[in-house]
Amino acid sequence: MFILNEESKIAASFLEKPWKKLTYSEIRKLSGKKSKSYIYRTLSHLMNDNVIDTEQIGNSLLYGLKLYLLQTQSYCGLLSESIAWDSSHIPESIIEKIADRIRKITPFFVFIVTGSYAKRTENKRSDIDIVILCDDTVKPQTIIAEIKLESDLSIPKVHPFVFKRKEFLEMLINKEFNYGKEIARNNLLFFGSNIYFNILNDAIEHGFKG
Repeated sequence: MFILNEESKIAASFLEKPWKKLTYSEIRKLSGKKSKSYIYRTLSHLMNDNVIDTEQIGNSLLYGLKLYLLQTQSYCGLLSESIAWDSSHIPESIIEKIADRIRKITPFFVFIVTGSYAKRTENKRSDIDIVILCDDTVKPQTIIAEIKLESDLSIPKVHPFVFKRKEFLEMLINKEFNYGKEIARNNLLFFGSNIYFNILNDAIEHGFKG
């Protein structure tokens, strides 16, 4: 698991909207870091590691993820999962139990928490909204059936959605706002994050801009 440190907090700025290129000022604001030299040093490390690149637009220098590279997808996946597991407001036991159920159907899946728990606006009556992305060869209803009892008995209760990879990709590249785009904007990724970023890159290559 990725160890969260001060540099990873700067790198995490790009996870807010992975499809968006950021200015130095935006990175500074999102990361909460004030040291100019430290931010630039971290950005230099990320460029040397082939995670980000730069683009000059007018007078502005923009930094963006090289999400088309598998190594960048893996890096973002590790960082995203570390951030998710570091979130103490979500019961880890619930995530683990439901994931174990899903593994009975398929070993390849993306496990996402979205909704109020991803936004950190949950209250005592909030359900945990989860989204499972599975391979196109898997029937979503089989996963729903497998996790239904565990989801219903969990405290807080879990509200699951399951989509095939193709379905999720189609939602992202659809011009209308939909649940897929809401997931892309507000999420905590617990398992299969490299798969998620691979799908997101496909969407970006098809014109997805958030």
